[in-house]
Amino acid sequence: MTKPTFVLDSFALLAYLNGESGEARVVKVLNEAQEGQARALLCSLNLGEILYIVERRRGLVSAQRVQALLESLPLEEILPDRALILDAAHIKANHAISYADAFVAALARRESAVILTGDPEFEAVQGLVRVEWLTSNAR
Repeated sequence: MTKPTFVLDSFALLAYLNGESGEARVVKVLNEAQEGQARALLCSLNLGEILYIVERRRGLVSAQRVQALLESLPLEEILPDRALILDAAHIKANHAISYADAFVAALARRESAVILTGDPEFEAVQGLVRVEWLTSNAR
């Protein structure tokens, strides 16, 4: 039996880091990944997105602390290869979604994974990939 696989976007991980709405679900997925019952994926491009957001809001030292924390979590960091880059470009060209979020969608499609997010931008790709909403105001 295959493990449930989740792609965590910047919204999900920032909710986790900041104790915001959806944090409990992110914690549950991370615990399942730690126990080997699920996979939790993070595209390297989205790691960069999280770090620039934190650095812009709280400074470089905070961003470095967040990087260390994220590296300690049971996340499988996925480096974009050529196929993922081309699929993300195709998704971006055909859907109203940011380039960073296109990588989340491309990775979810490649891995048959569920995107864990509260970002309403992912409404644009719901027919393409599965989305689990962390907040009730998204959908």
